[in-house]
Amino acid sequence: MLQFCIHYGLHFGLPLLIALLFFKTYWVKAYVIMLLAFVIDLDHLLANPIFEANRCSINFHPLHSYYAIAVYILMLFFNRTRLLGLGLVAHIIADSVDCFLMQI
Repeated sequence: MLQFCIHYGLHFGLPLLIALLFFKTYWVKAYVIMLLAFVIDLDHLLANPIFEANRCSINFHPLHSYYAIAVYILMLFFNRTRLLGLGLVAHIIADSVDCFLMQI
């Protein structure tokens, strides 16, 4: 239960914290755009089974691969893609923490 709360707390809380700290004048828009990063979880539909409780998403699903993560980091350097890139990197951080919690 604690892992679940930490995982989803990061998924929703980290983008909110970023939006409030760095995009004060349009934090709602920034937050919504960063939440759109959840679209990368559609790659879970390609797995069999779709959900497995003890499976780490990082480098298992295509949109969670190291190559994809490199693209997400590159997105941070361009104004047009920065917010979505922040959301994607925050999503990957949340999933990475989840993977770490599975190990302990």
